[in-house]
Amino acid sequence: MPVEKKKYCVNGVWKESRTDRWMPVTDSSTGEVIAEVPSCTADEVDEAIAAADSAFAGWSMQSLSARVQMMFKWRDKLVGRLEELSYLCAKELGKNLDEARGDVLKAIEATELACSLPLITQGSASLQVTTGFDTASYRMPLGVVAGIVPFNFPAMIPWGWMVPLAIATGNTVVLKAASYTPLTAIRIMELFCETGFPEGVVNLVTCSRQESGLFLTDPRVKAVTFVGSTEVGKQIYSVAAANGKRVQAQTEAKNHALVLEDCDMESTLNAVINSTYGCAGMRCMALPVVVVQESIADEFVARLKEKAEALTVGCAYDPETKLGPLVTAEHKAFVCDWIQKGVEEGAELVLDGRNCVVPGFEGGFFVGPTIFDHVKPDMELGNREIFGPVTAIKRVKNFDEGLRLMNANPYANGSVIFTQSGYYARRFELLTEGGMVGINVGIPVPTAYFPFSGNKDSFFGDQHVLGIDGVRFYTRCKTVTKHWFDEESKNRVVGTWGGAVERV
Repeated sequence: MPVEKKKYCVNGVWKESRTDRWMPVTDSSTGEVIAEVPSCTADEVDEAIAAADSAFAGWSMQSLSARVQMMFKWRDKLVGRLEELSYLCAKELGKNLDEARGDVLKAIEATELACSLPLITQGSASLQVTTGFDTASYRMPLGVVAGIVPFNFPAMIPWGWMVPLAIATGNTVVLKAASYTPLTAIRIMELFCETGFPEGVVNLVTCSRQESGLFLTDPRVKAVTFVGSTEVGKQIYSVAAANGKRVQAQTEAKNHALVLEDCDMESTLNAVINSTYGCAGMRCMALPVVVVQESIADEFVARLKEKAEALTVGCAYDPETKLGPLVTAEHKAFVCDWIQKGVEEGAELVLDGRNCVVPGFEGGFFVGPTIFDHVKPDMELGNREIFGPVTAIKRVKNFDEGLRLMNANPYANGSVIFTQSGYYARRFELLTEGGMVGINVGIPVPTAYFPFSGNKDSFFGDQHVLGIDGVRFYTRCKTVTKHWFDEESKNRVVGTWGGAVERV
């Protein structure tokens, strides 16, 4: 049976690509190629940018009320397709169904934030700021926004972090869907076209890094939002910013949790299992490093191993599965290489997931839960992002040693503490360099009403995604000062500052 070749979307029309390069998409649970997507040509990417640029004038002049009403319709469309999209996400990526459902729900949550823009985007105004002068500020759209998408959240990131606030504030968008997991984004694009948005408001391509580089230099693109590796994020930030564009680059992470001896052990273990092995570790808010106080470390590691071994590893779209496969064969090999590196660095391999086989799904890209103990501060295993179900245990004597170790990491996406002590929880909240902090919370991802606020080498830019930061990223400030001439002022001599400076 021939594999379906997907199209790209410009101006609401699905088009056959003229490329001679096609990228395979696999069912991660079976290894079977289920579709191919085009590596769109430079001309096709330019076509998508041109469509967004052409659509901007009309869409940005739509009233805020009209745009938000469309967002409400869009939200209802997503809600109605929740289960369909969750299944597709699980199939192409490897998340279990519950995790995939959360991926889509997070896109819906961000859309609901966009529905509240009439309140959020209100400007400020003052009458009579100086005699006869009034001043108001407004938030205005930028123009064309380009979104470059990673493979690990094919619903939430393009259709939650990028599209809703961008278009609700009046911008138009070109999405580069992830090459490994484009099918969810493509299906959502199909639904978007059915909803009735004007042509060109959102356009979707799949392409290589070379073609997406056009976003960084094309003068029609006013902002670039990216999620991916730190190396690429730095390059995107430097090139796009040098070309006068706004940049929002969410990059790698190596989140640490500090587990103190007064923690609630059972609750802490459950939280670590969920945050470490959820999404098979393929998320920047995973918890791959656990810094454990020595007095409880032996018990913690033994019980963590028991719970990890009890996880049901299986087909992503089997409702019983707790830990699904990795996204591709290449990524499985990458994770397994890191496990071998941990062994070579001298860490103690407590649980090895490399030989995981799921009966009936022998072709799937499975890696079972993996645990290393006695990971030293200088081991790369505990300092670099692996993006797989691998846990590194670092042992420390006390809170202060643990905090220093955590803050020494170059990444600062999230950081977590498990303790019953209000004193240590508050000190951690104050002193940790993590941008998103959890107090007895394994995955401190805020709701869409707050920014996703990574720091250090986990983020490059000035405004984070979502929350008020997201609104500001997609808008520019316009400040208007007004004066109406009356009998007293119309014939007066205008001073240097035109009435904007007044002293009594």
